[in-house]
Amino acid sequence: MLTARNLEKIMELEDKLRTEYQVQLDAKSEEISKLEKATEDQKAVIAKQLEQISALSVDASKNKKVEQRNRELHQRCENLLEDVAKQKTRAKTLQSDLSEVREEMATLKQFDPAKMKKNLDASKKKLAEKTSANDLLQKSYKQTKNENAELKAQLKALEAKLEELEPKDSDASETEVEQEAAA
Repeated sequence: MLTARNLEKIMELEDKLRTEYQVQLDAKSEEISKLEKATEDQKAVIAKQLEQISALSVDASKNKKVEQRNRELHQRCENLLEDVAKQKTRAKTLQSDLSEVREEMATLKQFDPAKMKKNLDASKKKLAEKTSANDLLQKSYKQTKNENAELKAQLKALEAKLEELEPKDSDASETEVEQEAAA
């Protein structure tokens, strides 16, 4: 049975989880947007560097340097793409965590404290009514038991009187029968 104290703990836990995860989610969202912006900036830088490389391809000696730089930029781009992929998977993980937290919140919201208090009050009232009815039944049972004991005592007394009267009556009736038979 949930008590008011447990309800308060549940509500505190709900508020705590909400504040704890909301801050984390906001931080992760900001981090993701910053990384996406940084990726776009870096892509712009890469595009600009590729234009420079194509301008430098005029000279053959400069061509080797450009190719080397191109390889480096390509490697950076791949690294950035890997980072973006990692960030996307991380964002998906955070989204799934968020959905789990939302489901948990929905579960916790099912426990409406006002409704539970109302049910508790109704249950207390019913219990009080049943207790008073039980007390009345107990009193009635005791009274009936006492009356039954008194009636049994009276019955025994009457049976004793009957036994006392029967021998006298049977003797008297035998003599009356004999007298009638003789007459």
